Amino acid sequence: SNNATAVLFTPIAISTAQSLGVDPLPFVVAVILGANASFASPIGYQTNLLVMGPGHYRFKHYFIAGVPLILLVWITFSIVAPWYYGV
Repeated sequence: SNNATAVLFTPIAISTAQSLGVDPLPFVVAVILGANASFASPIGYQTNLLVMGPGHYRFKHYFIAGVPLILLVWITFSIVAPWYYGV
């Protein structure tokens, strides 16, 4: 789940930021956004799986709609984070 991913990778992000000697906040925010960017898979989030059957969706529908959203979140964060956090 996205919660488990965030819990597992947040200490790694903090450790990486500390070893680089930078503020860990942007790293933690990146982990949070990455953990919640589960648009391209029906098993990435509970709600995706719940609507799969009644909506007659297939895995390819999540992939087709989810990949552009993931790319949008990634590019937006890559542009905004250095400006906002001064990294």
